[in-house]
Amino acid sequence: MRLGQTGDITQGVIWKQLLAFFFPLWFGTFFQQLYNTVDTVVVGRFVGKTALAAVGSTGVIVNLTVGIFTGLASGVVVVIAQRYGARMGEDVHKSVHTAMFLSVLAGAFFTVTGFLLTPWSLRAMNTTPDALPGAILYLQVYFLGMIPNLVYNMGTAVLRAVGDSRRPLYFLIAASLCNIVLDLLLVVGFQLGVLGVAIATVASQLLSAVLVVLSLVRAQGMPFQLFPRSMTIHPQPLRAILQVGIPTALQSVMYNISNIVIQTSINSFGTDAVAAWTAYGKMDIIFWMTITAMAQSITTFAGQNYGAGKYDRLKKGVRVSVAMSAVITLGISAIMVLFARPILTVFTPDHDVLEIGVGMVRFLAPSYITYILIELLSGAIRGAGKSLVPTLITVFGVCGLRLAWIFLAVPLNHSIVMVEASYPITWATTSLAMLLYYCFGRWLAPPKQTL
Repeated sequence: MRLGQTGDITQGVIWKQLLAFFFPLWFGTFFQQLYNTVDTVVVGRFVGKTALAAVGSTGVIVNLTVGIFTGLASGVVVVIAQRYGARMGEDVHKSVHTAMFLSVLAGAFFTVTGFLLTPWSLRAMNTTPDALPGAILYLQVYFLGMIPNLVYNMGTAVLRAVGDSRRPLYFLIAASLCNIVLDLLLVVGFQLGVLGVAIATVASQLLSAVLVVLSLVRAQGMPFQLFPRSMTIHPQPLRAILQVGIPTALQSVMYNISNIVIQTSINSFGTDAVAAWTAYGKMDIIFWMTITAMAQSITTFAGQNYGAGKYDRLKKGVRVSVAMSAVITLGISAIMVLFARPILTVFTPDHDVLEIGVGMVRFLAPSYITYILIELLSGAIRGAGKSLVPTLITVFGVCGLRLAWIFLAVPLNHSIVMVEASYPITWATTSLAMLLYYCFGRWLAPPKQTL
């Protein structure tokens, strides 16, 4: 079984390799978010602000689920990247088949539990009464697509681990086009409202899952080629995947739980505030997909170079990624502040919603720079197979401190600005803690044995 050199990032010019890896991931994330944004635009324009609030109210639960999936997928990226960098072809093969079988099992579990718990979870979040029926409908249909959702995440994790960030981009372009066409057909044409949006989203996820599976099946002669009949659980790769994946998933879960508390607080300000928060969330996705793409790049870069024993090259890659991310983030923040109103108008024409949304953008966008170290440094440390400490730092720094702020500080001044303040405060604090661990922790020590 041969190991191809196409995805080898253990040598060459670092900044060029990071950018070459980053841009397909960025555009991939863009198209992944595009069909969610299209959902928002179509609902806001053709159905109304109540439907917009309904779809928006599901956002934190959707992100919670996706966070679990991407957490597990990060375990796959790290394990396969390390073994690919170390030229361990047979171990790569076993890890791929373990990961894909795990995706089917986990997807089935989330389908059943998510569908059953949807009404309770939305009521527990104090979803506004007028938005609740639509929110339940959207989320239950969404949970029916959990198997293809997780299969896609695991499959693209395999491709990223071996240095292939281009094909996931192509798959997401196809899925986005599918979603746009179905949105217009089902919502505008057949007037299915929130149901039509949900069906379009699930259908798009199914298409992307089929495409990624076909690409793995057709990778003839490569250690990451998928043989569906050989899919099974290999104990050692499973332990390695879960060792990284579970703490990372837990980090995402706790992060999103804090966002659920935020959403609950926002819900208390009424439908206009919820709709504004939804529109702002679609606007600031440009920052999140940028920092996520860079974090995924540095995780894969760190994984392959750690597996190859090139620790100095790993640290240099981290410095380069932080510098590039800082420049890009400052540019994004400036654009968002300057053009807040016209951008938000894309999502809703409602004057009251716009006024609230513009205030949100101008308060939060300048603080994005305080977050980047959390994502990049934890990504690099995770690439070295050490995910527990970054998880603990994030859980206590971002999640714990944010919950304390919401429950202790916000009641003293019940305002949207006070709720928003929880973000820059927790980001700055957690970034400092992550930097201290990165500089003084022993996360880069050579492993006693390869994952």
